[in-house]
Amino acid sequence: MSNRRKFIAQAVLGALGISVGRPAGAIQPWSNRGAKPPPTVLSTWNNLPANKKAWKVIKKGGRALDAVEQGVRLVEADPDDMSVGYGGRPDREGIVTLDACIMDEEGNCGSVCFLQEIKHPISVARLVMEKTPHVMLAGQGALQFALENGFKRQNLLTPQAAKDWEEWKKESHYQPVINIENHDTIGMLAIGQDGHISGACTTSGAAFKLHGRVGDSPIIGAGLYVDDEVGGAVATGLGEAVIKTAGSFLVVELMRQGLEPQAACEEAVRRITRKQKGFEEFQVGFLALNREGKVGAHCIHPGFVYALTREDTHEVATASSFM
Repeated sequence: MSNRRKFIAQAVLGALGISVGRPAGAIQPWSNRGAKPPPTVLSTWNNLPANKKAWKVIKKGGRALDAVEQGVRLVEADPDDMSVGYGGRPDREGIVTLDACIMDEEGNCGSVCFLQEIKHPISVARLVMEKTPHVMLAGQGALQFALENGFKRQNLLTPQAAKDWEEWKKESHYQPVINIENHDTIGMLAIGQDGHISGACTTSGAAFKLHGRVGDSPIIGAGLYVDDEVGGAVATGLGEAVIKTAGSFLVVELMRQGLEPQAACEEAVRRITRKQKGFEEFQVGFLALNREGKVGAHCIHPGFVYALTREDTHEVATASSFM
């Protein structure tokens, strides 16, 4: 009977393309391997300027952690990007609230959520990682921590975002929009010259959301997850759907079990479409980078693109889709 159970288990895993012959602990870190992955910067959506900013750090021999922070800061400071940082669309109360997280090659991570009046939540998240025993700070506590560490208050609601909010109030109807502006979050992964990987994710969240809503972007394992022995993943789209599947963690664990990044992203999307009603009306996309430098990208609906930088070549590619 035990042999039959083992056979059935192997057949099920095999059907998913998951290796069953290698225990999880058999994966060796880069320090124990002969070759290093190629230095790489990978980000959600058409974020080539952010990639180029991160690539400058990589080329100078900087840490992947520094690269991803500097890369996404560029988007956080852009008032024309209306889904991240300064200029982000507000919640239904007219208040811009920001979420962000960051994770390094050693598994250290930091996060902030429901942060207000601070332009660069990703840098606050990094300080949470480096200067506190915690992983996440929220709301007024996150703001207090930022101010104590030299960050300055700033009104993040731009005239255009305020205008959009006034227009929305005429009907006050909240509905997720697939591929809104072809952008709703920036998630970034990078491999440095030393072969180590780090990641960052930052957003102003869903436009006109309930005051206090937090999505997947600041949640380690949902919007972002990195394991230096395996690779990393980031998510974009409807945060609630990603949280329900611990999406980025799922992608990385599927890669740990032997799936290529593309297959791992496809399986993570299938989990959502199998288990969550109404997926026809919202978008989720996953982006993955393994420790060999291979890339995967998959989404529910067509339209998700990503930016890839390697060997001074910057390109935008289109992800495959379930529908």
